[in-house]
Amino acid sequence: MAMNIVVVGSQWGDEGKGKLIDILSAHSDITVRYQGGNNAGHTVVVRDKEYVFHLLPSAILHKGKVCVVANGCVIDPQAILNEMEDLKRRAIKVDSICLKISGLAHVVMPYHRILDGLRESKRKNKIGTTGRGIGPCYADKVTRCGIRMIDLLNPRIFKSKLEDNLSEKNEIFKEVFDTQGFSLEKVYAEYLDYGRRLAPYICDTALYLNRAMDRGKSVLFEGAQGTFLDIDFGTYPFVTSSNTIVGGLCAGSGIAPTRINKTIACVKAYTTRVGEGPFPTEFSSSLKDEIRIKGKEFGATTGRPRRCGWFDSVLVRHSIIINGAHELAIMKLDVLSGLKEIKICRRYKYKGKTYKDFPMDFEVLSNAQPIYEELTGWQADISGIRRYAQLPSQARAYVERLEDLLKVGVRYISIGTRREDIIIR
Repeated sequence: MAMNIVVVGSQWGDEGKGKLIDILSAHSDITVRYQGGNNAGHTVVVRDKEYVFHLLPSAILHKGKVCVVANGCVIDPQAILNEMEDLKRRAIKVDSICLKISGLAHVVMPYHRILDGLRESKRKNKIGTTGRGIGPCYADKVTRCGIRMIDLLNPRIFKSKLEDNLSEKNEIFKEVFDTQGFSLEKVYAEYLDYGRRLAPYICDTALYLNRAMDRGKSVLFEGAQGTFLDIDFGTYPFVTSSNTIVGGLCAGSGIAPTRINKTIACVKAYTTRVGEGPFPTEFSSSLKDEIRIKGKEFGATTGRPRRCGWFDSVLVRHSIIINGAHELAIMKLDVLSGLKEIKICRRYKYKGKTYKDFPMDFEVLSNAQPIYEELTGWQADISGIRRYAQLPSQARAYVERLEDLLKVGVRYISIGTRREDIIIR
């Protein structure tokens, strides 16, 4: 029986989903990206060659596999073309057989990127946007004035929609931000050319996926970012603009929930986040710098240094509940090697009250003090280990304590950056 699996980030993104997807996609026929845009970054190392993906699933590295960028994504045509061309220069095949792009996915336009930056500059409380235009593009989708990939293939429809958008956006640029707007003819010609170049890849991906499943094909679904950047369940407003949780898969790909067989929650052995927002278990400056350098914690998309902290079981337990996770993947366990003690947050405390469940109140979350459990660390280098039983007893104790707290079994343990640096239990 074909297995249809979803991998979901269960912290604030950057958990190592790209590596896990790369490993799992070798055993799946099709891999689907179902939300987000080129504000995401997945890094994969294969035979010491590093590949960074922003829109394309990393499964494109496997011969004979199909990659789908589904309708829940927002697509910057120039960005996806650049990604495709970079892979072709590196002798990776990218054609209309191995890559499908949904005609219903919305297009990131140049005015979205400018609006993103201008709005951030006006905010008193900065969100920490990547400035890629993702939020404004999703906003246009919801307010029903967006432009979709299929529109780029119909010059009349595209021009009509672009005229309406520029009429509104150029007035906003002039009256609100006192900046220059965009030329209709220039944007029209540029994006019509993108449509021509991407036309062979654009199709009804929902129909394609459902028919493939009917034929017994196995499908792997990957989200971008993580649960706590979800527009509904994340640490709002310091979130992304789409549903990153497993529930976003259905609306973002056109696949019914009854067709999903397994959900794998992906977490780091510690916690990181990029940008602003609450972070109860954040390290002190010295330890933050040590782990950041050791774990190479710099954003794959922006290069921004990631904030680092101890593992937060309150956070991850909430994610596992929301996503209905069946299995857990723990990434970068090797980064914790050499620490004398390792902490796990089990509860929060604020104004004398203890919280065992993740709080909705932003004030509580922003000021909560973590209540830690301390475990003995391990000093050995574990990067060459491939069997769970060979891990130091302290490392196994850490993994098993996480299983106890999260009430879900650990299936995968990453102990390095390369594809083969993985323990499967």
